[in-house]
Amino acid sequence: MALNRLLALGLLVLAAPAAADTALLGELRAQAPDADPKVLALALEARDCAKDAAPDAERLAVIDYSRPSTEPRLWVFDLEARKLLFAEHVAHGRGSGENLATAFSNRNGSHQSSLGLFVTAETYQGGNGYSLRMDGLEPGVNDAARERLIVMHGAPYVDPLAAALQGRLGRSFGCPAVRPAVAREVIDTLKQGQLLFAYYPDEDWLEESRFLGCRRDALARGKTGASQG
Repeated sequence: MALNRLLALGLLVLAAPAAADTALLGELRAQAPDADPKVLALALEARDCAKDAAPDAERLAVIDYSRPSTEPRLWVFDLEARKLLFAEHVAHGRGSGENLATAFSNRNGSHQSSLGLFVTAETYQGGNGYSLRMDGLEPGVNDAARERLIVMHGAPYVDPLAAALQGRLGRSFGCPAVRPAVAREVIDTLKQGQLLFAYYPDEDWLEESRFLGCRRDALARGKTGASQG
């Protein structure tokens, strides 16, 4: 009987954040109806699994690289206010594809975008103007971001009107570049310890990322420990 009560308590502890996230997900979906709700759910899950890596993160950027570059596919949310701050076009790396990104890398010189969860860091003035450094949190997936100079910056080739005419947005060397008109504001919103989640339906990454499925893994560990005890 005592064991059953402990298991029930463990389930409640794991379920409580999930219930809270369900409410938050509903509000974010209402704020960003064009975003894929499954991608938003994964981004929130990654945020929860990264509490130790980014304990003070109040804002979350979500990039859905499964969408064409001619469509807005970057959403920036204030999670405390439960508010959408930006819905923007964003470039992918020229090595990742044309209008649709299909290839991703953590390798220097690939000119490909990287997937996964990043924590933002400091800003600086570089060759692309005001820019935001990001540190990838996923070994082998995006942890070479700083070495590769994968940063957020403004770029004139991020032009939705030109993209509509030429069939794709301009492309970067792997950086999530945005329109110059909004770059500084977006960067200042995301700098210093916020989170960016870059999604694509890559089966290996979805299966192996330590920031996806952490509740499921914790529950599995709890069940294993209970059975062994």
